[in-house]
Formats: sequence, structure tokens, C-alpha cells
Amino acid sequence: MTSLRVRPHAPAADGTVLEVTPASAGWKHVGFRVVKLAAGQRHAGGEAGREVCLVLISGLADIDAAGQHYAHIGGRSSAFDDRSPGAVYVPAGASYTVTASGPVELAVCSAPGAAHGQPRPIAESAMSREVRGIGTNTRYVRNILPQTEAADSLLVVEVITPGGNWSSYPPHKHDTATSGTETALEETYYHRLNPAQGFAFQRVYTDDRTLDETLCVEDGDVVLVPRGYHPVGAAHGYDLYYLNVMAGPRRQWLFHNDPAHDWIARQANTSKE
Repeated sequence: MTSLRVRPHAPAADGTVLEVTPASAGWKHVGFRVVKLAAGQRHAGGEAGREVCLVLISGLADIDAAGQHYAHIGGRSSAFDDRSPGAVYVPAGASYTVTASGPVELAVCSAPGAAHGQPRPIAESAMSREVRGIGTNTRYVRNILPQTEAADSLLVVEVITPGGNWSSYPPHKHDTATSGTETALEETYYHRLNPAQGFAFQRVYTDDRTLDETLCVEDGDVVLVPRGYHPVGAAHGYDLYYLNVMAGPRRQWLFHNDPAHDWIARQANTSKE
């Protein structure tokens, strides 16, 4: 079985420090790449049949896509800033170039798409924000590319989970196409921690336990969720950020809670990502 934990490496010539492809993950839809650029450095891409959401996790950049120029995208100093990221949607088949104005951490989120539509920047004001959960299940959500916004396959969201809290909890899954109740979506979790020496835990498991892994994740790790429930716990003293990318045959997020733990959702209405 493909390892569910993917770790970063030294930057390649194009700034890539981590990459997940459908082939490397052993699935069909989600692609994910993290790129780190210095001032003036460029990263280019674009692929037939795959749409892209470029997310400036931190830093400021100019983005050119399909003949359109978008200046000064982003500007956060950290993923943990209390503001939404800069982001640009690029339709399938369109080429793009990201030029860093200073140090940049870029996420390249991709999934199958059709070659139609135009690139567009996603305004911070268009990214809805939510507080989900109560007590030690509280987390803070920024919806970057939700199902209410135009795209072919991609769903992109980021979450801040305070140290000591749980997230993606109660455990839920979205791996079966069941009309009206659940959609089949692959998912990646890109984890950052503050302070960076911290750690968190993520469990990925199925009802029959044919998949049952508990992973200690560190700053910069990605966890693959091909199927099953996937709760996350942040260690005390270390705030956790994660960027989720989801995609599947149907672009809708419908999930099913683990029946053993669904009482938590019924009690406090905390069943979301």
C-alpha cells in the first residue's frame, strides 16, 4: 500500500519541495504540490485535462495565466495569520507562471477538468469563514474554493486547529457514492505547525479496519486520505494548520460520520471538517 504520509524534501530547481500525483497516491483525481520560492524566482505549470487552484499559503507573488496578469496576489506572512490566502483558479489546459516578490510558499492543487472558462483571482472577501465545533473541538475554517464557487472537480479549504483541539471530528468519511448522503472524494491534508517543532496525530481507518493507520505528522507533511475516517488531533502548545484538497467523480462534499462517535455530532452539531 502507498504510504499515507508524504514528507517534504530539499527544493528542486523549480522550487518544488513536495508532490503528490494520482499515480504516486494510487488514485484518480487529486494532485498536490508545495513550492517554495525566493524573491524573483518563478514556478510555471499547466496541464491538459487538469484544473488548478494556486494558493499563496504565505508570501506575495504575481501570477500570469492564459494571457491574464494578476499582480500582488497573497501577502500573508504565515499560514497562521488571521486572514485568508491569495488564490487564483486556472482552468484545465491553461499555462501559468508564478513570480515571487519575496519568500513564497505556494500550494498547487489540481484535479481533472475541462478546457473551458477563464482564469480568475479568488478574492479574500469571497472566501467564507466559519468557526466550527465547541470547546476542544473548536477550529477555524476558510473556504477557498467551495462547491458554491465555479470549478470542475476541485474543493479547497484551509483550517486552523488550536493546540490541544481536535479537527475533522467526530470522525467522518466521504468514500462512497450514496445518493443524498455521501460522495466519493479523495483528499490530501497539508500540515503546518506553530511553533514549527510541534507535531499532531491523524488517524485514517475504515469500518472493517482493513485500513487503520495512526500517523504522527510534523511541519510540512502531507497525509493522503484515499478512503475511511480521518480525524486529527493537535498536540498541546502547537497550533495546527492544514490545507485540504478534495476531488472525485461528483463535486459535492457529503460525508458520513463514524456511527460509534456520531453522538458527539448530535450533541453539539460539530460534524464538519
